[in-house]
Amino acid sequence: MKNYLIAAVSGAALILSSQVMAADIEAGKSKAAEVCASCHGVDGNSPAPNFPKIGGQYRTYIAKALKDYKSGTRNDPIMAGMTANLTPADIENLAFYYSSQAGGLNSNK
Repeated sequence: MKNYLIAAVSGAALILSSQVMAADIEAGKSKAAEVCASCHGVDGNSPAPNFPKIGGQYRTYIAKALKDYKSGTRNDPIMAGMTANLTPADIENLAFYYSSQAGGLNSNK
């Protein structure tokens, strides 16, 4: 039983690591400068109090929020417009980039 658990955990870790490695941090940085920086800041740490700081948020949270804005599950007219043309790869790259930045939950970076 212990060997099955170890195999399952190892397999899950391998799958998750390949998803993270598929993201392109430089593409995320470029897309962030193009689409997100005017409100959230280039590094996700907006100086304006009316825009959330997204730098250092969990990658999975950022990706889910962007997908939800794009699908309409999460309703915000500004974010719906900003996410409308994002591809799945753009979303993963943005999530990977912003989660790697200092601030928010990862303040030790």
